[in-house]
Parts: sequence; C-alpha cells; structure tokens
Amino acid sequence: MNAIIRGKPDNLDEIGQRFDRARLSAPVYLNSVPKAGTHLIRNIMRMFVAPDQHWRREYIQHAILGRYGAEAFSKLKPMISWGHMLFSDESAVALRDVRHIVLVRDPYDWVLARARFYLSDEFQGNLNHIKGGAAAIDDVIMMMILGAHGKVPDLKDIFALNAVAWMGSSAVVVRYEDIVDSLKDLGSRRAEGFFGKLLADCGLDLPTDWRERVEAGADRRESRTASENLNITAELPERLSETHRRVVDFHAPGLRSLLGYG
Repeated sequence: MNAIIRGKPDNLDEIGQRFDRARLSAPVYLNSVPKAGTHLIRNIMRMFVAPDQHWRREYIQHAILGRYGAEAFSKLKPMISWGHMLFSDESAVALRDVRHIVLVRDPYDWVLARARFYLSDEFQGNLNHIKGGAAAIDDVIMMMILGAHGKVPDLKDIFALNAVAWMGSSAVVVRYEDIVDSLKDLGSRRAEGFFGKLLADCGLDLPTDWRERVEAGADRRESRTASENLNITAELPERLSETHRRVVDFHAPGLRSLLGYG
C-alpha cells in the first residue's frame, strides 16, 4: 500500500547536541509492528547514538531492502536505522549480523492506534474515503482487525510477519507498554534496568545522564504520530469493546499470550 504521512519535523537533532553520544560498533535496526510506537523508541535511541550514525533516509522496509539494505546494515560503517521489516529469506540474510530490536504492542490497543492513524489527516492513502464519519467507527475498527479487502492487511498477517516470525531468531522483542511504564517511573530501579538492557541489546552502555536523554527523546511534542499531534477526523473509544476484543481473539488466537499479554 502506497501512502503519504504528513507531519511537522521534530527538533531532536538540535536537542541531542547537548549530549555526548556514543558510537556504535555494529549496526542496529529498530524494527517494529507498524503503529506499535516506532517514533518513541527511535527518538529515545537517537539521544544515545552519535548523530553521524543515524540512518536519515527512508524507513527501511522490505520493499526497499534491496536498494538500501547493504548501506544501512553495513558492518564496516555501522548505523542505527528503523522501520517495519517483515520476515522473509531476504530480510533474514540482511539482518543476520545486525543488532535487531523488534517492538510490539498489545493487539487490543494496537487496533485503536491503527484506527486513529488511518482516520487522521496526517495519513493520506487508499482509505481516505472512510474518514470524517463516512464509515461507522465500529466498522473502521473491524477493518483494522480483519483488513480491508485489497487495500490493507489484517492484524494477524501484520503481527505474524513483523513480530512473531522474528521471535524464533536472535532478535530482541521489546514491548511498547514496558517503555511507557518505565517512562512513568524513571526514578525507579526497574526503569534503570529496562533502559540499561535496551541499550545493552544495542551494544551501548548506560550513561549517568540516561534519564535526561530518555526524557528528551520521549517528549511527545517531538513525535509527529503521538495521538495529540494527529488531526483525527472521527472520535474513537479509549478502550476496545469486549466484542472487538473477542473478534481479535477469534482472528488471532494465542497471539496476545505469545507476546506476553495474558
């Protein structure tokens, strides 16, 4: 699906100049299920990695792997890059020697995050005709679970190829909710342990000013896809209904448990 994502650029390159950022010794790829919090983990990690090692072109996805993969994942010139990489023979080869993080999100909450994005002015694609109340919200939510025929994939396929398939590899799975919980309690040892492990999985040490860096990168004002920065064309519930939850469980049985959500 071809789409355009609008939004204002962030100021994190300028903000990050106040930190002495480390250099990577190996390439790092921040992979994620689309709408699982890509901007959050990316922006946090930008505060820890030397700016000349940031991949500044497109999100690395399977469709452009052949064009950019060799450069983005080079062992001779390590970079930190990000995107949504589905599992395949080509991507398995490309990521073999890369420090690979896979960000996931509770499928129940992911459905609403996906719907919120598709109904925003910032998203321009082949589902524009459902915006502004043209389709009932309950029907939009069903599209986010079961897909829209010929236009967008269903929940099960997205999670299967972007997350589950990587769980059997050397990739490290990170839950969006664990990032959020740690952000809410940055002074705790639990948060220190969480971010210490995340950085270690990227080949980096935890600096003494890690809390300041995390706060800077996680500033929602600097995220173009944070919910409050989207112009939503229709109102969505804050919580997925019990019926829609049952549909998720019917459509992708065992998925939430496999990802550690119950």
